[in-house]
Amino acid sequence: MLDQTFCEHLEWQIGGALQLLWQTDERLKGFWCDGVLPPDIDSEYSKKQVHDKRCVVTKAFAGKTGQGEYKLTLLFGRKTLSRYTRNLRLEECVPNAENSDWLEVDPVMNTMVVQLL
Repeated sequence: MLDQTFCEHLEWQIGGALQLLWQTDERLKGFWCDGVLPPDIDSEYSKKQVHDKRCVVTKAFAGKTGQGEYKLTLLFGRKTLSRYTRNLRLEECVPNAENSDWLEVDPVMNTMVVQLL
């Protein structure tokens, strides 16, 4: 489910991963995440749409102030897709913030990509 609980969990994990990215990308030094919004339009994240596209696009607020608006693309891995189609919780599909290889951030284009499990 892409509800507020999932978005809050994702926000915290992104925040942790951003701190790790500070070490390898000087442009991201001081970045943090201040929120992730659920997708706007229900039809864009229906089971059929998600199955066909294997991704959902929404918004995150991040940057040095935490208020920059970022286009956030959530790429669904097999585990996430399976759980989503069965209406199960998705928090366990967000990778741990102990590494950052699941998060890509482009501070010039204001985009983020998260690879879910």
